[in-house]
Amino acid sequence: MKIHFIAIGGTIMHNLAIDAHLKGNQVTGSDDEIFEPSLGRLQNLGIAPNEFGWFPNKITEDLDQVIVGMHARKDNTELLKAQSLGLKIYSFPEYIYEHSEDKQRIVIAGSHGKTTITAMVMHVLQHYKRKFDYLVGASPEGFDQNIRLSADAPLIVLEGDEYPSAPFDFTPKFLHYRHHIGVISGIAWDHVNVFPTFDDYIEPFEQFADNTPKAGALILSQDDSLTSVIGAKDRDDVTQISYQAIPHKVIDGQTYLTTKDQKLPLQVFGEHNMRNISAALQVCKRIGIKDGDFYQAIASFKGAARRLEKVTDYHDFVFFKDFAHAPSKLMATATAVKKQFIDRKLVACLELHSYSSLNKAFLAQYQGTFNAADRAFIYFNPENISRKRLESLDKEEISKAFDHDNLTVIDNIEELKEEFLKINWGNKNLLMMSSGNFDNLDFNELGKSIVATLR
Repeated sequence: MKIHFIAIGGTIMHNLAIDAHLKGNQVTGSDDEIFEPSLGRLQNLGIAPNEFGWFPNKITEDLDQVIVGMHARKDNTELLKAQSLGLKIYSFPEYIYEHSEDKQRIVIAGSHGKTTITAMVMHVLQHYKRKFDYLVGASPEGFDQNIRLSADAPLIVLEGDEYPSAPFDFTPKFLHYRHHIGVISGIAWDHVNVFPTFDDYIEPFEQFADNTPKAGALILSQDDSLTSVIGAKDRDDVTQISYQAIPHKVIDGQTYLTTKDQKLPLQVFGEHNMRNISAALQVCKRIGIKDGDFYQAIASFKGAARRLEKVTDYHDFVFFKDFAHAPSKLMATATAVKKQFIDRKLVACLELHSYSSLNKAFLAQYQGTFNAADRAFIYFNPENISRKRLESLDKEEISKAFDHDNLTVIDNIEELKEEFLKINWGNKNLLMMSSGNFDNLDFNELGKSIVATLR
C-alpha cells in the first residue's frame, strides 16, 4: 500500500510510519518540524521528508491511505488536497482501531500514570511471552518501538489520551479504541487550550466509562475523588473494579512490594507508582495472570522512558529527569523523590512548556504543588510563549502562583546551568521535569558537570 503521513514527526505518528514501512508499505510523510529522536529514526529508514513544510503535490490519487496527526491544522494544504481527491483519510486512533478491531482491547486512560501503567502491563505480558500488540507514549526497556500492530496477536494494550484525534475529528482519542477493559488512573484538569473549563475536561472521561461494553471491565483509582464519582454510576453488566496503592515499604532508600508471603525489592518508587502497579495488577488479572506471577514479573520493571529516569548517580547525589508538567504530576513526582531519599535535600526544577503551564489563567493550579522541594526552580523560555500565541508571563506572576518559600524563576537556560553549578550538591538530589527538553539541554553533560563539583 501507499501511505502518506501528514505530521509524520510526532511521537506516535513517526512510530506508525516506521511500523507501516517495516511491513513493506510505501511510506511518505511531511511535517514543518521534526525533533530527535524521531528525525534520526525516520532518516535511518529512508522515510524522513527531504525538507520541512507542507507540499500538496505529495498528495496524489494513487495513495491508498492518508494518516493525519494532531500537529496539522484543519487548513493544512496537504489535508485539503486529500479531502478534495476523496482519499481515505484517518486520524491515527482510527487507523489503530482498524488494525485491532478483532482483538481484545485494553485501554489505559487518565490524566497521569497512563504511560507507566501501560508499560507495566506490557512488561508483564512480555515476561511471560504472551503475544500482544501495543501503543505506548514512552517505551519501557525491552521494546524497540512505541507501537506494534500485528495480524495475529489476540490482544492489544493501548495508552489512550483524552486529546482530540485530528484537526478534522475532535473525538477524544481513547473513544476511538472501543475498549473491552478500560482503566482511568485519575483526573486532573489539563490541556486548557482544548478544554477551557474543568467540566469540559471531565466529560470525555465520563463518556469513556459509559462506553464500557456489556461484559467489559472498568478499573478506577480509589484514591481519586473524580474517578470515584464516575465509578458510583451503575452500568449494566460492567464489572467495576477499584484499586489503591499496592502494599509497600521504603527501607534505607529502597522500596519493597510487601505481600503476606514475601518482600520484593522494586526498581520504581513513589506512592503514584505503587498505585500504577496496582492498576496494572488488576488489568493482568482480567487476562489470566495470577497475582504471584504478576509480582515476580513487576519486580524487574525499570520504568518507562523519561518517567523518573536516572541521569546520574554519584555517592550521595542522584539526578532524575521526568516528563511531569501538569500540577498533579509535578506534586506526585517531587513527593516521590523526597520520600524515597528522606535524608537528602531535594532541588527540583520545572520547565513551563505546555499550553496549560504557560497559560496565565491556569497558573493558579500550581499553588502548593512544589512543596516537597527544599529548593525550587521554574524555567521558561519567553519565545515559547510567543510561538504558542499566549499572553506574556513575568517572573513575579509565576513566583506568586507557585507560592514556594525558596523559589527561583529563570528564563535563560545558560543562567539556569550557572545557578545549578553554584549549589553544593553534597547530600542533595536534582529532579528536572518537563514535557519539553529545556531548550535542548544536554542532561548527561549537566550531570557530569555537577559530579565534577563533588570530587
